[in-house]
Amino acid sequence: MAFLRSGTRRVPVPRWRVVLAAALGLVALAATGLVAVSTARSYTPSPLERGDDEVAADALPRLEFLRAELRDGAGERMQRLFPEGYVFTHALYGLSWVNVGTLRPGERDRALREARWALERLEAPAGTAPFPEEADPPYGVFHAGWTAWLRGRIVALAGGPENAAAEAEALRVDTVELRAAFDTALEEGTPYLTAYPGQAWPVDSVVAVAALRQDDRLRGTDGHESTVRRWSRAVGDRLDPDTGLIPHSVDAATGEATEGARGSSQSLLLRFLAEIDPEWAARDYRAFRSRFGSDVGVVPGIREHPVGDDSPGDVDSGPLVLGLSASASAVTLGDAVLFADEPTAADLTGLAEAAGMAVELGGRRRYLGGALPVGDAFLVWSLTAGGEHAAVDPDPSGADPVWWRLPWHLATVVVLALLWFALARAVRAARCGRPGTAVAGAEAR
Repeated sequence: MAFLRSGTRRVPVPRWRVVLAAALGLVALAATGLVAVSTARSYTPSPLERGDDEVAADALPRLEFLRAELRDGAGERMQRLFPEGYVFTHALYGLSWVNVGTLRPGERDRALREARWALERLEAPAGTAPFPEEADPPYGVFHAGWTAWLRGRIVALAGGPENAAAEAEALRVDTVELRAAFDTALEEGTPYLTAYPGQAWPVDSVVAVAALRQDDRLRGTDGHESTVRRWSRAVGDRLDPDTGLIPHSVDAATGEATEGARGSSQSLLLRFLAEIDPEWAARDYRAFRSRFGSDVGVVPGIREHPVGDDSPGDVDSGPLVLGLSASASAVTLGDAVLFADEPTAADLTGLAEAAGMAVELGGRRRYLGGALPVGDAFLVWSLTAGGEHAAVDPDPSGADPVWWRLPWHLATVVVLALLWFALARAVRAARCGRPGTAVAGAEAR
């Protein structure tokens, strides 16, 4: 009987298969590492779950990044992106330092130094240039309100007017101008001052009125009380009829809403409304969370428009993903801290840390590669909100959707499994090659 014993030679493996296997290997390793880091960071404790000293310590590398960026022209770069970029980035940097100095008294001197530097930048030509000098108050309510608020916070950190006499006097001048401007506007039929000629956004006036209230608190007086009461009544008569909240934009002459409440402005003004009227702020915070909270079950966050309104984003909100605004979500984190809303603070902290992919090098932590410093400034301001004065009661009514992470875990496991399966197939093909032709070799037995 005879049988055929054949030898088989292998055709050399094409180079593209080796390259493909190597590329898939690198992608699989990078994706696995990215998912692992993002997953771990989604469980980052919120500021409400950490002590004051720990919150301050966590803020320091973020502020070091912003310090370097601002001194390298980040404010001017942010100004080119939107009209208030310079003021926002500097003001939030200074306010975050004040919060750190409050949370960690050992950082007080450094915090005052950096906050005063930021205030000087606001009052420098680069800070005032985008705004109308002839407005009432000068440079418009946006610039005047944020400047007065930061100055007041500096006076508070310094220990009060008696320990910061020059700044307290400048604050007095600021607030007298603001009060007079509001009195005039109220007599003319609107509670809202303009930021630019003929343009008024309520959030700017809320910041300015909070500065009036802060000035009274610092001095232990009620010099602005009458104006604040009249302003509050006038605002209450001009709420967004759909949500019952303060609107996003108004007619500059009448104060009537031209656009209803939106996430980007509402999240910001709630932070200051807590200074003006804590009970009002608490009510609006609950309503805001109900109407603007994410309606996408697997993603926490804040919508730019109320649930059911799928309007697109704009320069105020930034790009929207599933209707959610990154800026509104980051700022609402600070609201959640201020109102002691632990579930919301936990979810938004986890979202920010998982999505932001922070990198810390040389003691400087930045998000998204440091591409948008104003975003870093908003986030550190929110994370340090516990350093602010706010006589608000804790809000325990928030739902605790800790399960939002589960669908993401399952989805990433499936994607990684497919990626590693594809890698295994590619490696096997690269190692085994393709069978070639048989080599004749017959032996008779």
